[in-house]
Amino acid sequence: MLIMSRIVISKLFLYRYRFIIGYITLGLAFVSLIFLLPLISPAGLSELERESVVTSYNLHFSSITSGDLVDLPYHILQKISILIFGLTPYAIKLPSILVGLALGLLLILLLNRWFKSNVALLASIITVLSTPFLYLTGSGTPLIMLVFWPTLLLWLGSKIQGEKAPKPLWCFAFAIALLLAIYTPHLIYLVAFIIFFALLNPHLRFTIKSLPKLPLICVGVIILGGLVMWFTNIFSNPAVASAIFFGDNLSVSKFFENIKTGFAPFFSWNHPLEGVHLSPLIGLAHLALALVGLISTRRGFFASRNAIASCFIVFSLVLSGLVPDSALLLILPFSILTAHGLRYVLEKWYGLFPANPYARIFAIFPLSILLALMIVPSLTHYIYGYKYTPAVANNFNSDLSLVKSELKENSILVLPEDSLDMKFYKVFEDRHHAVQIYSPKDELFASANLREDIATLGKLDEFVLPKNYALSRIVTSPNRDNSDRIYIYSYK
Repeated sequence: MLIMSRIVISKLFLYRYRFIIGYITLGLAFVSLIFLLPLISPAGLSELERESVVTSYNLHFSSITSGDLVDLPYHILQKISILIFGLTPYAIKLPSILVGLALGLLLILLLNRWFKSNVALLASIITVLSTPFLYLTGSGTPLIMLVFWPTLLLWLGSKIQGEKAPKPLWCFAFAIALLLAIYTPHLIYLVAFIIFFALLNPHLRFTIKSLPKLPLICVGVIILGGLVMWFTNIFSNPAVASAIFFGDNLSVSKFFENIKTGFAPFFSWNHPLEGVHLSPLIGLAHLALALVGLISTRRGFFASRNAIASCFIVFSLVLSGLVPDSALLLILPFSILTAHGLRYVLEKWYGLFPANPYARIFAIFPLSILLALMIVPSLTHYIYGYKYTPAVANNFNSDLSLVKSELKENSILVLPEDSLDMKFYKVFEDRHHAVQIYSPKDELFASANLREDIATLGKLDEFVLPKNYALSRIVTSPNRDNSDRIYIYSYK
């Protein structure tokens, strides 16, 4: 008679390497999705993306030395991308894709350092596949740096805190990241917040006291010297100082209006809002899990990771009063609170069956349903919402792709003088030399010897058509509003 050997679950290959397999699967799915983002959604470029391109391309060494420091690290990356790959939607978004990959990795490392592997893995999946994270990674604007720098600083801080002898390399990396972060508007307040929080929190005060003296002095000198140079350049340029510190409007009424505008996309369940943010940015299941995490941390509030999440919510609230888009910084505290919520749910479930291994296996099914309720709707909401929600889709246009595909070589593109379109397509003309850019007031149109096609973005009221030219066709987009994108005039 054969005696069947007892299966020991802990010795199974899939069980022993479940977290490694999970992180590899998450990494492959995440990298594939991130690099496909420009091809998935949204279908076009927003006004903020075109403004970012103009700023990046016009960035020169002389402008940097004169104090043009707003979002400097990102604009350098974007200019390099455009110089290498030309002015294409993918090249415009590539810096955000690369920073998004680094941000996703940092979130995974940070959660894995603060929580158990099972909690960190699940929270990482929910966070990096959420609608606001995908929007930041797929948008060619410096807004992603507002989340990247705090996450990097938290991870570097976690490598220093709790270590008996922190490595000097982490201290120097923290100092450099701190200095680079202040080039992002309003993150100078994060520096003040970090200093205040370090002095207030007893765990962090003990960590600072335990640091080796020489690296601590060197880090202090680097930070102090960098801040002095930064303040010198900032205050030599009042416009830059205003952008870095205050934003466009300082009135109290505007401050609270900005907060309402910034947080509205997170909680607009009934109807989509007009703008570039697809509402709601956070699903109900995700929000409920984060609330569970927030409530579960009430007893251990002064543990560093608990207080950090709560303080960053307040910090996001204040920053959104200056610039509404700053509310997207909520991604960071939401990821921490989501991990807290998952930890609480799993602990309560396992607490019901402390000696029953089958209960742990059975938990896979409800947990899978919970993850599916958060991830699948979030992905479909992002992919289809940016294309088919009129209130959002109309804030993006595919004019650049239409110009490249519909205009012949050496065609003339007429744009309003000193407009954003004029500045943006001047970059296109400089990089591709396929289209000539002019304004309606240009003397060229007084000539009767033109033979090339003439195109305009939209119907320009002030455009005076040269002799012997007539409208030949209109290029349209699939958008509901303003779908007549390019008017093309040909020589008769």
